[in-house]
Amino acid sequence: MIFKKMRIFFILLFLSTAPPAHAQPVTFNRDIGAIIELKCSNCHKPGESAPFNLLTYEDVAKRATFIAKVVNSKYMPPWKADDHYMAFANNRSLSDEQIKKINEWVKNGAPKGDVPDFKIKALENTSFKRNPDLTLKVKNGYEVPGDNKERFIVFKIPFEQAMEYNVEAVEFFSDNKKIIHHANYAVHAVPDSTIDIYKTADIINLTDDDRTKYSQYLPYKKTITYYGGWIPGTSYEEYPENFGWIMPKRGVILLTIHYSPLAKTAMSISGINLFFTKVPVKRKIKVISLGSGGIGEKDIVPEFHYIPANKISNYKLEILNPKENESVFYVWPHMHLIGKSFKAYAVFGPNNDTIPLVSVPEWDFRWQEIYRFKKPVLIPMGSRLVIEASYDNTSNNPFNPNDPPKIVTSEGDMKSDQEMMTLLMLYVPYEDGDENISLE
Repeated sequence: MIFKKMRIFFILLFLSTAPPAHAQPVTFNRDIGAIIELKCSNCHKPGESAPFNLLTYEDVAKRATFIAKVVNSKYMPPWKADDHYMAFANNRSLSDEQIKKINEWVKNGAPKGDVPDFKIKALENTSFKRNPDLTLKVKNGYEVPGDNKERFIVFKIPFEQAMEYNVEAVEFFSDNKKIIHHANYAVHAVPDSTIDIYKTADIINLTDDDRTKYSQYLPYKKTITYYGGWIPGTSYEEYPENFGWIMPKRGVILLTIHYSPLAKTAMSISGINLFFTKVPVKRKIKVISLGSGGIGEKDIVPEFHYIPANKISNYKLEILNPKENESVFYVWPHMHLIGKSFKAYAVFGPNNDTIPLVSVPEWDFRWQEIYRFKKPVLIPMGSRLVIEASYDNTSNNPFNPNDPPKIVTSEGDMKSDQEMMTLLMLYVPYEDGDENISLE
């Protein structure tokens, strides 16, 4: 009887410690390839901002140890938002389970695995799920001098089409994003045929040229159809069925590109990819800019325009939202080099209920984002929109452009050695049930 009990004990002990019979080793083809495709390849492909490609098993395997190091430190994929404050649909960060799989794969020698081979899907010049229906790009490529000087260039892209189109997604594209810090574009309808969209300059250099030349574009800016942008890591903006905006038949795109300082001359050709749908756009996406360079700029405390040296400064902006109930799809916070933290939220009702929008506790000028909510966030009419921003203008800030630190100004310019405190919101007027729409 004693031996029988001992036999049962050892059988149970073996079963409790033995690995599950169905457990399989982590391989690239079965596990890792899908993670790389989902979280890494949009940046790590030709023309994008990353320094090398991650498109094949060989690309990934030869950097396996390095990849494990940067994902364990959370340096890559870059994601700066506080997910405990607000969760977003386009979160690039890896889950604990994904990191665990990468570590196991590297530890076991980065095995490729059995066939069939995993083929990472990465379309050329787009991060969207299909090729664009229309690409509007600059007339000529632009050569950035290798003189370690940042530049701001405005490109005019005229267009004339047979009809209007319903837009379901849009993205900035370039054949050399490595040299671009960020880009903004505005789509302006110009239906008046007496206004020539071709005779004005194709390029205006805001850094080295006479800025007054920009006035020739003012006749195009009577209306704005859409405003968007790109920063490293971002991909496309898309909208659910029946939402979007309408691409006009005739007009111009004014594309402003901030080129990073370069030590070696480089070229780029840039433009906008448009993805159309036959489903009518019943509800048009709107874009609003809050803070410096937008609504409420004059309400920022005067001291913000001269951020003092050798201290950390905090600023707060409140803007009344009296016009309509809003369903917000995306938010885009923006600061420059001495930014330390950024938070935006709405306050509503007699109890000052807080509606969180975005919090970036450790701002990094190199890694910004257009954050897409999982579901539209309702901001009721009469809410107060609040932006809180902190700036580290001390020698402890490794990104401080000045050594020793000096006063940093905010003059409404785009220069990175000045400052901004901006929140862009993409939204539609609220309708019943908006809060249940999936944006994932």
